[in-house]
Amino acid sequence: MATKYSDLELAINSLVTEFHKAADDGPTMNTTQFQTMITKQLPGFAKHVESEEGLGQILDQMGVEGGQSISFDNFWTLINKQAIQLFNSTHKEKGASCGCLLQ
Repeated sequence: MATKYSDLELAINSLVTEFHKAADDGPTMNTTQFQTMITKQLPGFAKHVESEEGLGQILDQMGVEGGQSISFDNFWTLINKQAIQLFNSTHKEKGASCGCLLQ
C-alpha cells in the first residue's frame, strides 16, 4: 500500500528536491545556480536577488560569506525567515505573530 504524505511533507520534499536539482545533485550550489532556482521556484521573491546588492543582502541573511557555496542549511535559513515574514504579514489582523527561530 502506498504511503500518503501530508501537504507539509510534500512541501518539505519539494524544497529539498528543488535545492538539489538546482545544485546539479551536489551538496551545495553557487550564486548563479541559486539565482536561477529562486527565479524559477520563488518568483515573488526573485526581485530581491536580481541586483548584486540584493543578492549580497540575501546571502548575508543566510550566513553565506563572499565566495562561499550555498548549502541546504543556508537555504533553510532563508526559508525560515521567509516563512516567518509571510506568517506575520498574513496574520497581522488576528494579532498573532510567529516567534519561530532557527537554531
